[in-house]
Amino acid sequence: MNPLAIVVRRVARTLLLLLAVAAGATALVRFAPGFFSDEREMDAKYAEGARSRMQAESASDQSVAAIAVREIKGWMNGDLGESRQFQVPVTALIAPRIEVSALLLARGILYGWLLAICTALPASAMRRGRRLWDLPFTLLLATPTAAMATACILAGSGGPVLVLTLLIAARDFKFLSRILRTAWSSPHLLQGRAQGLGLTALTLLHILPNVAHRLRALATLSIVTALAAMIPIEVIFNVPGIGQLAWSAVMNRDLPVLVAVSLLMATVVALANMVSTGPRTMETA
Repeated sequence: MNPLAIVVRRVARTLLLLLAVAAGATALVRFAPGFFSDEREMDAKYAEGARSRMQAESASDQSVAAIAVREIKGWMNGDLGESRQFQVPVTALIAPRIEVSALLLARGILYGWLLAICTALPASAMRRGRRLWDLPFTLLLATPTAAMATACILAGSGGPVLVLTLLIAARDFKFLSRILRTAWSSPHLLQGRAQGLGLTALTLLHILPNVAHRLRALATLSIVTALAAMIPIEVIFNVPGIGQLAWSAVMNRDLPVLVAVSLLMATVVALANMVSTGPRTMETA
């Protein structure tokens, strides 16, 4: 297939994904119980009739069609709307939090990959004792993210980076060990070991070049896992990032913030998927 056609198809698929995310977030929040509530309804000075009129006004203004039209117009003008909870522009809330969350994700994914690779590489070369290596990661994988974060707080040691690192390592170790076990059993690896090549030479010259495309796909899974874990980690450790903002938006039905955060996360996942699978698809074409 023409490389340009592949790029166009991937961009179109990414745009459709973002549109679906925006539509889904809008519909979920719009039909959530209590979405039409107004703080003025709690004021006793408003009579019952006035409160009824406010509810009817809100219902007519907050239909799905009206929300969609308003959101699209704002995006076209570079305006993500105003936070319903904080009464400030959404961009002013998101901008300072992106750096905090990006740094947390980068450190967690990097350390998680280092831990997973450093343990999976020697474990995959073993013929016996693999289950002992798998056991700690299996236990970590079975532990909820919130439970790990709470345990760190109760123990008074560790932090959000440690929890995210352990989570990424536990997820990736299983895949890496399976990939590396397959690589170790390939004929050219067996020949290299028979010739006396060391672990470093075998890894750099034979293993990594042959599994690079699979590692790129695994990187996308790591990003998705980190984004999902970011919300409970930031909430429990009180990290002022995107995850904490998303949780606050859900709890307060802050539609503009929730849609913006959902679009941001979907964009990161879509771009990571394009980067991880793009070169391989080009080669195949």
